[in-house]
Amino acid sequence: MTIQLPSGDGTLRAYEPRTEPLAVTTGSPFTSRTVFSAAHVVADPFADVSPDSPAAVDWDATLAFRRHLWSHGLGVAEAMDTAQRGMGLDWAGAAELIRRSAAEAKAVGGLIACGVGTDQIASGSLAEVRAAYEEQLALVEASGAQAILMASRALAAAAKGPEDYLEVYGHLLRQSAEPVILHWLGPMFDPALEGYWGSSDLDAATDVFLQVIAAHPDKVDGIKVSLLEARREIDIRRRLPDRVRCYTGDDFNYPELIAGDEKGFSHALLGIFDPLGPLAAEAVRVLDTGNVVGFRELLDPTVELSRHLFQKPTRFYKTGVVFLAWLAGHQSHFTMVGGLQSARSLPHFARAYQLADGLGLFPDPKLAEERMKTLLSLYGVNQ
Repeated sequence: MTIQLPSGDGTLRAYEPRTEPLAVTTGSPFTSRTVFSAAHVVADPFADVSPDSPAAVDWDATLAFRRHLWSHGLGVAEAMDTAQRGMGLDWAGAAELIRRSAAEAKAVGGLIACGVGTDQIASGSLAEVRAAYEEQLALVEASGAQAILMASRALAAAAKGPEDYLEVYGHLLRQSAEPVILHWLGPMFDPALEGYWGSSDLDAATDVFLQVIAAHPDKVDGIKVSLLEARREIDIRRRLPDRVRCYTGDDFNYPELIAGDEKGFSHALLGIFDPLGPLAAEAVRVLDTGNVVGFRELLDPTVELSRHLFQKPTRFYKTGVVFLAWLAGHQSHFTMVGGLQSARSLPHFARAYQLADGLGLFPDPKLAEERMKTLLSLYGVNQ
């Protein structure tokens, strides 16, 4: 049996889907790396909302997906960019997501870290930015989750130079109850973050970022770098103080960065580990045995799919992530908060389906094929 998939040139091409998924197992947490999946949210498809409305979330399906990730030993990075933070999910929705997910993590013994930002304000003074960060930090700490200090659009707009970043982050780190993860999200993920750390020169920005860490090494568990530049991440990783970890956020080069080299390695906090969860977990368990070659043999073939989902405009990668969750049977529909399901083209979806199917990511390949055919029919492609 074949399925006719549209290509970018306007033609249809026959593809023969897999009949069996990749064999993976559930298991306990890893021993060689700490690995978080930044998880998506499942929209409520029956809510009568518009793209400008507050997010309507299907909480049962959203939490079920987190249990799926925990069952494979992965940690959950909650209320991050992958959860459409600032792209459909507002602070009220994020706060509820954090509370519910943190409680669920306690119930099942899952690892969780949650995003702390300033998205309850659109803009403001440095004092208002600090206060917004403090409100969110207090909520995350009260939930019992680890805090991830996210990059702030409001801070990027308010800061006059590097000294403002040093002051704001220093203030937050001094009052944090436990070590946090610092998150540097590049402008390819959010154009409003251009010039973060006080400069569009990445070398200068890196120096400021490292100054923040060097001044408070006891309050920084690790950093997440999402710049899609493997060499820069390796350089930053080698300049970190002892005991400060690097969590790769590079969805283009993650296998080599996690595998590491003679001078160190990266842990992981990745959006691509949402659709890759079971396969990624299987690869890390192989790495736990010291088998780097086996790890790369499992994970290297996934990079083509990741680069496809994260292609420019990179910030719309969430659409592909939710699309694959629908095909995999983790949710009953392909609807997203903010109406973001319309952010990618039919040829993009077709290629994502083909690549994911080729990797064996769908637990039920027949269900994925049927759902892909349903989407095609909605676009006027009849099989």
